[in-house]
Amino acid sequence: MGSVPFLDLKQQNSLIWDQVQEEFGTLVRDAQFVLGPAVKSFEDAFAAFCGAKHCIGLNNGTTALHMAMLAHGIGPGDEVITTPHSWISTTWGIAYTGAKPVFVDIERHSYNLDPELVEGAITSRTKAVLPVHLYGHAADLSTLRKICQRRGLVLIEDAAQAHGAKHVGKVVGSIGDAACFSFYPGKNLGAFGESGCVTTNSDNVASKIRCLRDHAQNGRHNHVEIGYNTRMEGIHGLVLERKLAYLAKWTQQRRQHAEFYLNEMHNIPGLELPTTKDPESHVWHLFVVLVPDRDRFRAALDSAGVATGIHYPTPIPYQPAFAHLDYKRGDFPVTEDVMNRCVSLPMFPELTVEQKQQVVAAVRAVLSAW
Repeated sequence: MGSVPFLDLKQQNSLIWDQVQEEFGTLVRDAQFVLGPAVKSFEDAFAAFCGAKHCIGLNNGTTALHMAMLAHGIGPGDEVITTPHSWISTTWGIAYTGAKPVFVDIERHSYNLDPELVEGAITSRTKAVLPVHLYGHAADLSTLRKICQRRGLVLIEDAAQAHGAKHVGKVVGSIGDAACFSFYPGKNLGAFGESGCVTTNSDNVASKIRCLRDHAQNGRHNHVEIGYNTRMEGIHGLVLERKLAYLAKWTQQRRQHAEFYLNEMHNIPGLELPTTKDPESHVWHLFVVLVPDRDRFRAALDSAGVATGIHYPTPIPYQPAFAHLDYKRGDFPVTEDVMNRCVSLPMFPELTVEQKQQVVAAVRAVLSAW
């Protein structure tokens, strides 16, 4: 019996390596290292993939969140409602502008921002709502969109884990006023390093971010405001466009793996499986289960040769960086239950039948013995 890695990027990258080697040479010879035609070509392709009018390539997903906030005029004195259960970058994008993150709890079944709690958190200072399509599962954008339209708020999607997920037939990235993607190597669509983008249907937002990412230049050496150096590099545009051609197949494989897990583990005692109402709404960036005694469970799986992860062990409002907001334990009961019991099982397109069977057998053996 071999070991099952949590993630295996080597197989995926080897698939496209022959395709990109020659193009790398052309990129180097033409010295198209920053932005350039490879980035523009990917921007056009990814905008079309999302059904959005614009895609603006950036240096990472954290920057994408920051730029989207700035492009909508969010700054000191404003509040942005978001989820406590996510990677920290979700909230960095708010904090970098000087705005205040306001957290509301998540839904039990989806792990995403609970729309029923959003309305009660809106104040006269609220400027935007920032849901996360966590683990690759599209948030309830229809309900959130109605709230935002009724209250005059901006809706910005954190789609860093959800490339290709759909909500009521539309691809995430085309539904909110803007959407922010990460192309970190381990994402469903990953670059050969750090990279990200913002998608939007707004000409003004797109123009603003394109200006901000390039030192706020309006014409060479004419800097119209405080700008940033957040441009996507040419190599990432090249790699991402080549990988984009495979994304539909990889997503289908992830869904098949998730279906296998769900079918094979539905009756294991003590195991709480993820749920989704619509298969197209989930692209299974992560397959997260809830278990009792997480540390003991992970140690047992490790001994059985199965690698696991935790996403995420500490709610963002309880991080030391946000202690000044004065949130306290008990403020987010659903999030706190999830954070104490969540475990991510191996999930990547290249998982073999044998590897999946080994994961299921290990989970069953561990929990059935307790």
